[in-house]
Amino acid sequence: MTSIDELFKKPSSAASAKRKFDASRDPNELYKAAKLEADEDVKSKGKAPMVEDEVDEDDYAGPELPPDFDAEDIPDDEEGRFFGGGMEQQTAQAMEYIDRNEEADAAPEKFDVTWLRRFALNFEKKISKNAELRGKFENDPQKFMASEADLDAEIKSLSILSEHSELYDEFAKLGCVGSLISLLSHENADIAIDAIQIIGELIDEDVEAEQEQWYTLVNAMLDADLIELLAQNLTRLDEASDVDRAGVYYVLSVLENLASQTLVAEKIGQDPNVLPWLISRIQKKERPVSQNQQYAAEILAILLQSTPKNREQFVGKDGVEVLLQLLSAYRKRDPEKDSDEEEYVENLFDCLICVVDEDSGKEKFLDAEGIELGQIMLKEGKFSKQRALRVLDHALGGIGGAPACERFIEAACLSTVFGMFKRKQENQTTEHLLGIFGSLLRLLPGGSAPRIRTLAKFMEKDYEKIEKLVKLRREYASRVSPVEQIIEKERKGFTEEEQDIMAGEWLSRRFDAGLFSLQLIDVILAWLVAEDDGAKQRIAALLADRDEDLTLVRATLQEQVEGLSEEEPGQKDHKEMLETLLQFL
Repeated sequence: MTSIDELFKKPSSAASAKRKFDASRDPNELYKAAKLEADEDVKSKGKAPMVEDEVDEDDYAGPELPPDFDAEDIPDDEEGRFFGGGMEQQTAQAMEYIDRNEEADAAPEKFDVTWLRRFALNFEKKISKNAELRGKFENDPQKFMASEADLDAEIKSLSILSEHSELYDEFAKLGCVGSLISLLSHENADIAIDAIQIIGELIDEDVEAEQEQWYTLVNAMLDADLIELLAQNLTRLDEASDVDRAGVYYVLSVLENLASQTLVAEKIGQDPNVLPWLISRIQKKERPVSQNQQYAAEILAILLQSTPKNREQFVGKDGVEVLLQLLSAYRKRDPEKDSDEEEYVENLFDCLICVVDEDSGKEKFLDAEGIELGQIMLKEGKFSKQRALRVLDHALGGIGGAPACERFIEAACLSTVFGMFKRKQENQTTEHLLGIFGSLLRLLPGGSAPRIRTLAKFMEKDYEKIEKLVKLRREYASRVSPVEQIIEKERKGFTEEEQDIMAGEWLSRRFDAGLFSLQLIDVILAWLVAEDDGAKQRIAALLADRDEDLTLVRATLQEQVEGLSEEEPGQKDHKEMLETLLQFL
């Protein structure tokens, strides 16, 4: 079974519109004072914008023409001697010939292996020269400033390589990757920042590189301790400075690009400095929330979504407590709409959802009174209400969700969620409510007081909640059925092998139409049938109103059973539960 919430765990192509460092808030930043020309900035990669100066016709130099001068009074030169402003015709032709040849000689440079090897040689020379002069004249910066400027220009010229990804393999073989990465520990932080920016450009998702080319370059960078050096720069850069603040942004951008691959994301999360820095950064008190603080929360969410190891690492660093403390500020207050703060809070909720999926995260969530905070948000929040419901759905789910389910009842959350269920809700809200009901029925111990209270809620007021469930079932079935009919027609035109290939896409289309919610409803109905004879009779009567019966519910459960594997612990447990429920239908 999958759900709509699984989508947020996968990188979205729509979300990958490349962010840019926001310079509008810092009018004096985005240039390296000692390195760039006065009209260059970071975003232009060191290239000055081309601006054509307007020429005033009254600004011509030279002596003033006599008042009676008229160009029309100049007699034509019969011999053609004054052709093109004073040149004889033969001279003009010769000049045209020279111009044509100069244009031919000025053909664009060819960026190939030869060019790369030549660049590599110059690059290494400039690094060595700067290092030599810095060591020799450590206390006299004037002696090595010129070499530093040359090195800076050479780093920026690497930008062109991002347009020639076919050279990545050769770039790694020449040893240039290691040299570039070594500059991240350069004494001049501006040099390190420029190197980080270029690294970001080379591995950016917008670069048209084959996966193998990208991996070749990234693996060479990782072998040169890229992650460790990025973490060191996060520690040494001071965001009070405009340039350093931009540098932190570029480091986060590189981490985002690297984390697009699960294995690399895990390496980042296991670095001893990255997660602690991110946890510290999201806690800084900033009003308004800055772009870098929001970005740090986003990178944290990406890392936690990637692997269980990262989540365990985060939980071990008291990350759950930090998240709940930060989110508690929004139990009643809403962040400004379409702001960095709103995105920041969204990312904090995403982080929390990731960690409560782990048993260790659930335990910390309960210890830090996360259920109680969620209850307050459900009752009093606006922006936080739907997001808190999603967190509770994940916290109560899974094999280890039983303690959270019991705490949920103790915190008097039943009345709140059933009150929401009575009212018309958005599809995602309904899905999370159904998920909570399913977890309570599955995980609360049989005969326990919390379970009895949950069942009583479904039975009260002449089974009105069950009536709502059956009504919802018909709504979702009416959405799924047309899609299934179209798929069945398509199936007839495919071979058995082609059907196997299309199976994933067909299932995805059915889920988009509402299959997941339909499955949740039928599991809940099956539990109620198994638990209470009165509920069973009421469900059967409601279905009979439209000549339907419990075989519909049985068919849905049977399909779920067939899609589950006994090899994975979570799926095996769920499969056994469904098989037990089928016996009551």
